[in-house]
Amino acid sequence: MGRIGILVVDDHPLFRRGIRAGLESERDLLVVAEAADGPAALHATEQFAPDVVLLDISLPSMSGFDVARAIKRRQPRAVVVILTMHEDDGHLFAAIRSGADVFAAKSIEMRELVRLIRHVTANDAAASPGFASAQLLDEVRSGIRRAAIEDDDYSPLSPREIEILGFVAQGQSNKEIASTLRISDQTVKNNITSILRKLQVNDRTQAVIYALRHGWIDLGSEEAG
Repeated sequence: MGRIGILVVDDHPLFRRGIRAGLESERDLLVVAEAADGPAALHATEQFAPDVVLLDISLPSMSGFDVARAIKRRQPRAVVVILTMHEDDGHLFAAIRSGADVFAAKSIEMRELVRLIRHVTANDAAASPGFASAQLLDEVRSGIRRAAIEDDDYSPLSPREIEILGFVAQGQSNKEIASTLRISDQTVKNNITSILRKLQVNDRTQAVIYALRHGWIDLGSEEAG
């Protein structure tokens, strides 16, 4: 079986070299190219057809989310792994909208990154990502692909709560939602508290996942990174 071809996209040369050195110490992994920005990443994707693209969010000229979207259009079989310093729900949902396959922290240990790459390319079915964000994104995508929507369309949420949850899915903060809807921050907080209670979940991200799986909201598309 051939080696897994990997494209590393990051504007910091030292980070790229460190990733290359760590991955290529594994016999089944090969870094086929590096890129420092979006256009170079797209060119390398066309030229080398990598199996996996390790992609930073913060790039010059194009955001990582825009690059991910373009790569998935051109090379849909390439697995796009978003690497970020920010593991908040807004970035997670933006990664989903961009078409990325995995969302992971840049602080990930090399051994976990290796396991993840093997997992997503199905060369090591027993391996599984060792961090919640990657598992969560995989769960969301699996749920959407299966169209896991209950036959009963009843939602316990009010129209206003569903509207607010939709803005949460777009990555908006409570303050931004309040400004958009012209209501107070406290009103937004009260609605989110009510949403969590009604859905019996612990946080905003779980609430969005629940609503997605039941078809009450959708993530739409992201026009900007």
